[in-house]
Amino acid sequence: MGDCLYIVIPAYNEQDNIRRVVEDWYPVVEKAGGESRLLIVDDGSKDDTFEILTRLARNRPRLKPVTKANQGHGATVLYGYRYALRAGADYVFQTDSDGQTLASEFWPFWKRRKQYDMVIGLRNHREDGLSRVIVTKVLKLTVLFCFHVYVPDANTPFRLMSAESLRANVRKIPKNYNLSNVVLSVLYEKYYRTKYIPITFRPRQGGVNSINIRKIAGIGRKAVTDFMKINQMIRR
Repeated sequence: MGDCLYIVIPAYNEQDNIRRVVEDWYPVVEKAGGESRLLIVDDGSKDDTFEILTRLARNRPRLKPVTKANQGHGATVLYGYRYALRAGADYVFQTDSDGQTLASEFWPFWKRRKQYDMVIGLRNHREDGLSRVIVTKVLKLTVLFCFHVYVPDANTPFRLMSAESLRANVRKIPKNYNLSNVVLSVLYEKYYRTKYIPITFRPRQGGVNSINIRKIAGIGRKAVTDFMKINQMIRR
């Protein structure tokens, strides 16, 4: 039996995108085989996201839709990671539900799964707007300042992690923490074997982004304080 892959995708108000996302990523878990699953975690959507997922799952046995109260992207990602680990995943891959990433680019990551603890996408040619590019650059400098480690792209939603390493790292992240993937990137860069591979990163394929620049600015201000506290925890 092959390695068990869980693809974790958080979703919030993605009724315009979610069918296409399932159609893109479901063949990946089919090809991976074994007990692999496509786990989509609905973060308390106010639209028909979860209803659409439930219908799609009727004839897709590897699709596992779950729903929970709204907590934000970071907490939803952590929920999905813990779910996948409890379910017996050997490898956990995370991407987002906005259609910005390409399922076709997954397989070079999968081929390297034995060589690295995390294989992560590098968005070196982003197509989602100048403001997002600036946010990524500022985040890179903030991570360097707070954690004293250079992370090329800390928040990429295209990452494959071994269950063993993910299990050890998830324990170090505060429950419901909003920038969980950023902290994971730092931990992997500091202590594990990490490989970056360039990926395509398209504009959002439909719907409305729930995170705007004003929200990003607020998150950023809080992030510096939180990063410093988490860095102290890591050192201990």
